[in-house]
Amino acid sequence: MLSDIFTRNRVWSEAMVADDPDYFRRLAAIQRPEFFWIGCSDSRVPANVVAGLQPGMVFVHRNVANVIHSSDMNLLSTLEFAVEELAVQHVIVCGHYGCGGVRAAVAERTQGLANHWIEPIRRLAQRHSAELDNIAEEQARLDRLSELNVVEGVARVAETPILRAAWARGADVAVHGLIYGLRDGRLRNLGCTVTRIRG
Repeated sequence: MLSDIFTRNRVWSEAMVADDPDYFRRLAAIQRPEFFWIGCSDSRVPANVVAGLQPGMVFVHRNVANVIHSSDMNLLSTLEFAVEELAVQHVIVCGHYGCGGVRAAVAERTQGLANHWIEPIRRLAQRHSAELDNIAEEQARLDRLSELNVVEGVARVAETPILRAAWARGADVAVHGLIYGLRDGRLRNLGCTVTRIRG
């Protein structure tokens, strides 16, 4: 199996060079992405592929169910690097319909360490229980919870000292919430963009 990866990589890299001989030289020279993508680790949702972006155009952090934990040093350090060093203009929190992490958050079974990780989604479901309980179909209810998880994530990213400091110094950076449909391959804007928090 591992040898297949090396074979596929060689075929891909040779095709890229055949199409554009300077491709890797340009890519290696500079990293200036416009976007920082916080997404789910789901293998069906690779950031640059679903966004139609080439390598080098999007800086990426992924975790189970695109959860924003205020104590996640991996996420925070990546966010800080994206905002402070790369000067990205758009931070995107992107969830997806059919998310296994969201489903697990409302399931009755224990998930080990993942159970702790997805706890914020469980609390989110409790906070929005009145709305969610009015959705009869289970998948539609889970999809709505996936959307709420993104909206919550946008708010949490916007509240970080990293974004507050960037906005205080006048940086032009916005935080957006998107959701991806596995069934149709389409991204949807959830209309929860934050461009600045005062105070």
